[in-house]
Amino acid sequence: MKLSIKRDEELIEYEVENILTLLEALEQIKQTQDPSLSFSSGCRSSVCGSCAVRVNEKEHLACAYKLQDGDIIEPLKNLPVLKDLVVDTQQALDTNKRSKAFLLSYQQQPLTHDDEKINALQSDCILCGSCYSACPVFSVNKDFLGPFALTRVWKYVSDKRETKTKTHIDTIQQNGIWDCTLCNECTVVCPQGISSKADIEKLRARSSQYGYMDPNFGSFGGFDGGLGF
Repeated sequence: MKLSIKRDEELIEYEVENILTLLEALEQIKQTQDPSLSFSSGCRSSVCGSCAVRVNEKEHLACAYKLQDGDIIEPLKNLPVLKDLVVDTQQALDTNKRSKAFLLSYQQQPLTHDDEKINALQSDCILCGSCYSACPVFSVNKDFLGPFALTRVWKYVSDKRETKTKTHIDTIQQNGIWDCTLCNECTVVCPQGISSKADIEKLRARSSQYGYMDPNFGSFGGFDGGLGF
């Protein structure tokens, strides 16, 4: 079985045998053919997210992806490549801090099972960076807060124990929810099945309750403006 790995802008072809997952293939190549090959891995159970790469131009976890003959493997997009398939995810992780994607102020509240279900899925994010790699907005605007940070904001905005909901909403107005194109690419590649698109739509709805609106609406003109009505 053959696969190609992008290394320093060049595709290097390797051949492996008796392989189930891409991670096993990478380990076999490193052990038997090329000890200089660099990649990240951790739990081997689709939990840590460290082995995320692009396969045939789509994001996957190497430990979960079933290798196919002729696959082309690349590092994640939109993040600095340190070496081979290893990328620096710090830029993406920093968006959590910039978006204040954490509990700001807590008050004790009884939670029902329905309350717990509201943001249970958002808590499953493994910070693999796949959504940032797939995001067309992040590729052109590194100040964009991005998918998993905004999903994490929704987790706290929807938690009735958070008392500073408006602060969260205020923080995500610029380079945030209105910059998203709602293309849904983040949802497609998320190994946990989290829909950042849906979370961003809910954050937009909540923002409207605080008097915010899409700033792009103002650029289209009114009925007596640039539309000719």
